[in-house]
Amino acid sequence: MSIERVKGFFRERGMEGRIRELESSSATVELAAEALGCEPARIAKTLSFMLDGPILIVAAGDAKIDNPKYKARFGAKAKMLSPAEAERLIGHAVGGVCPFAVNDGVEVYLDISLKRFATVFPACGSANSAIELTVAELEDCAAPKAWVDVCKGWEAAE
Repeated sequence: MSIERVKGFFRERGMEGRIRELESSSATVELAAEALGCEPARIAKTLSFMLDGPILIVAAGDAKIDNPKYKARFGAKAKMLSPAEAERLIGHAVGGVCPFAVNDGVEVYLDISLKRFATVFPACGSANSAIELTVAELEDCAAPKAWVDVCKGWEAAE
């Protein structure tokens, strides 16, 4: 089970106790925000795409992929993975996809839309889990290849 992999990941960092397993679903930004009692923008959603291999982009809950920015950054059109592909290639099912304890070869990118928050809430491998992390902790734990600017729609919320 994917959440067990993530728990092991955070156990190694002494942070397992910070994982919240929720009574209700946190599979979408709206459901997660409601379950956690925070604004939807602070949900760190993890989106899965295919380039030369699978990649993850972690972005603020109110951000949407900007296709021209994505193509300029990655040199290809944004092609999201199907739910079956995400589970197989990333190691987590849609609704619980996160940048922790992913399969080998998955590259992680963090979108700058997250930088405006003190803390954010990424999922932890299941459709009813999350962890509150500072942006610095997210960067440390996700070990991204790079910070990117590939989203739109969040700037007005600044």
